[in-house]
Amino acid sequence: MREEGARRTRHAIVVAATRLFEQQGYGPTSLAQVATAAGVSRPTVTTVFGSKPALLSAVLDEALAGDDEPVPVAERPWFRPVWDADSPEGVVAAYAEVCTVIGRRAGRLFEVVRRASDAGPEVAELWERTQRNRRAGAQMVVDQVRKVAGSRSRRASDGRTVDAIWFFNDPVHYDTLVHECGWREKDFTTWLAAMMTDAVRRD
Repeated sequence: MREEGARRTRHAIVVAATRLFEQQGYGPTSLAQVATAAGVSRPTVTTVFGSKPALLSAVLDEALAGDDEPVPVAERPWFRPVWDADSPEGVVAAYAEVCTVIGRRAGRLFEVVRRASDAGPEVAELWERTQRNRRAGAQMVVDQVRKVAGSRSRRASDGRTVDAIWFFNDPVHYDTLVHECGWREKDFTTWLAAMMTDAVRRD
């Protein structure tokens, strides 16, 4: 019961922090505000997360994964279609769906982290980590495309293909086109799949 209570408290803090970070940005949001919104004390927030940068990191990680379970994104059930696809186009289409899921949950938070990246070394490192992880994801998808296509060795042009997929897998694209421009989510996914498919075909 104690463990379940601690998990509920953590979840309440993450939900409150997510809302405040998205609405106000990182700088203007204080741990005291998060505590009030979560219905807990300010020391509780510090005890659970340690610091404001650590809280932002936890918020972003949970948005990316969908929960607080220690399971990598690539091992999540909703990522499975990328591994199950039997054609390069199928891999890319499945990955476009993954990017849509991530964009829906984390698009605005990515922009929050980007804008806050000069707030201190911890947030700067968080931003750099998100960039590295996105690029690793792009490399993973390009490798899977090559595997499904029957290519056993990487080509010199693979690096540029990874660059393109890394560009398109940015969750901020979802936030811009869906939230700011009013695109339907289905249209965004279709567009994203087309852009990434074109990048792969150019390889």
